[in-house]
Amino acid sequence: MKFRKDINGLRAIAVIAVLLFHFNPSWMPGGFAGVDVFFVISGFLMTGIIFRGIEQEKFSILKFYVARANRIIPALALLCLVLMIFGWFYLTPFDYRILGKHVASSIGFLSNVMYWREAGYFDAASLEKWLLHTWTLSVEWQFYIIYPLILVAMRKFLSIKTMKLILLVATVLGFIFCVFSTYKWPNASYFLLTTRAWEMLIGGVAYFYPFTLKEGRKKFVEWIGVALVVSSYFLISAENPWPGYLALFPVLGSFLIIQAQRNDSIITSNIVFQKLGTWSYSIYLWHWPLVVGIYYFSLSSSYIYLGMALSILLGFLSYKYVEKINFRKEFGNLFTYLKHKPIYIVLVVGVMGSFVFLDKGIEERFSLSATDKNIIDDLKIPYRNNGYCFYSSHDPSFEVSQSKGVDCYLGNKEENAKTLLFGDSFAGHNEPFFDEVFKANDASFQSIVTNWCVPSLTENFIGSKTNKAYEQCLLNRKYLKENMQNYENLIFAGSWGNALEFKQFKDVEILIDEAAKLDVNIFLMAAPYDYKKNPLQGFYKSIYFDQPFDIDVFDGNDKFVSEANMRLNNLSQNYDNVYYIDRTMLYENNNTFDVDGITVPYTFDGDHISVIGSKYSAKHFMNHSKYQAMINNFKLN
Repeated sequence: MKFRKDINGLRAIAVIAVLLFHFNPSWMPGGFAGVDVFFVISGFLMTGIIFRGIEQEKFSILKFYVARANRIIPALALLCLVLMIFGWFYLTPFDYRILGKHVASSIGFLSNVMYWREAGYFDAASLEKWLLHTWTLSVEWQFYIIYPLILVAMRKFLSIKTMKLILLVATVLGFIFCVFSTYKWPNASYFLLTTRAWEMLIGGVAYFYPFTLKEGRKKFVEWIGVALVVSSYFLISAENPWPGYLALFPVLGSFLIIQAQRNDSIITSNIVFQKLGTWSYSIYLWHWPLVVGIYYFSLSSSYIYLGMALSILLGFLSYKYVEKINFRKEFGNLFTYLKHKPIYIVLVVGVMGSFVFLDKGIEERFSLSATDKNIIDDLKIPYRNNGYCFYSSHDPSFEVSQSKGVDCYLGNKEENAKTLLFGDSFAGHNEPFFDEVFKANDASFQSIVTNWCVPSLTENFIGSKTNKAYEQCLLNRKYLKENMQNYENLIFAGSWGNALEFKQFKDVEILIDEAAKLDVNIFLMAAPYDYKKNPLQGFYKSIYFDQPFDIDVFDGNDKFVSEANMRLNNLSQNYDNVYYIDRTMLYENNNTFDVDGITVPYTFDGDHISVIGSKYSAKHFMNHSKYQAMINNFKLN
């Protein structure tokens, strides 16, 4: 195939958009659609390679895989190695362990599945994932594995004409499924091949059904395509469900630019776009770790410009010295494919990443005091597998079951439980708190806690209704409705800010009103302070790298939470049997506590409280001047 300058320039249009969006989303709110442009290009080029080989009856699936591996693996492996070396010196064991897991999944081209599965409550923020962008490479590689197998199999039974028609129909059906799936399974749809395949297939359609246009028409088609792509970069944002039907705009735009076949276009064929297009793969690889670095080390916004310049420089160097390495392409027989060097590169890098993950970030790099180790051991969320009751759908052993969901007790378990703690993960993080308080008062309590299950009696749900936690939540709420009159005390805790933001706060108020009509004491737990960036990362750095820790440098994201807390406080004053436990009774003023002279944040992930934070919150509560008055409101014995 003749070198297509227009396609090379289209790569530049895609990578520029991705860079601008990642370094500063306000510059190009829909720049992430550049990834969809890349998918269309890949589909067009791969279809051409496969079909030319099939038509000439000399296509080899193994040679195709080798060519793709030679192109993709070396630069990706180098990035992974550099990050592993960097992480050895600059990342805490917690972050280094996550990096190791992501290195293994990225070099194994399963990172899209990994990031989909991580899309949950206690996942590290996306800006702390050094290899998040490799999900696109995993999607493409999975397509490269499956696509030629299907086409070769089809060719044995079908004519080229029929295959072309099937590809066209598959593209349309894939788009329809993508639109449906995006709204039903948003996280999976973003990351998985099943909803991205149509974007690559439409590239195949462009190859099979090329337009025959006069020069004047070519320019018109190209301009329409460019308008669709560029407008999508500015009119679409991360707030829109993606990919969904809106992905049709950048995808169709890319399709039209490819169909225009204008190799002399000033838009795509200019020298700047040609260079950026040539280096685009390596630029894409290196830019995201630089974005993460700026965020991770809390560098000023001026570093954004340096980061973009370095992305291009590193992309150029990676292209010149890594991508252009001429690995062996031809092999005599199946056994000789074992001499293919990228196979061993994958194995070495994958094993390194797996070792770092399994060895918990190689904690032996640091020498910690006994106090430091005890603190770090309790910087976790209370789950069933560490002695508490939070019934989390993230647990591999989780199954929807009312008996398992409700049959869990804490405090002095020898006593009959007259108290019920009910809610979502924010109730869960209060389990160590009440465990300490109830033990001190020789009482027990029952805890019914599941992800996203804000106290309510409705079917509304803050999380995805496709998650098993939704079914469990409905069972929890059914139990609550049928049994709340059987308790002396009800404790409600939840992600109040989310309930308010997602317009489900009225459900909470209705529940409180219904419960208040019963002869039951109701206690409402204030939600803790919410941060934009997790202060715990700063604390880890203070422990492992002896850096000063100041929680005040971490910006808050507390608007909805504080408003929701205030509404609960006001609501409690309308009832004689509803009590609000505010933040001043739960936490020190600066949201940190002291352990043998070490300043520790209560927070685990920027909003939830850790086990040790919850225990020290209990200590603060029981030493508070209002403690006795509040605990007297509980009917414990």
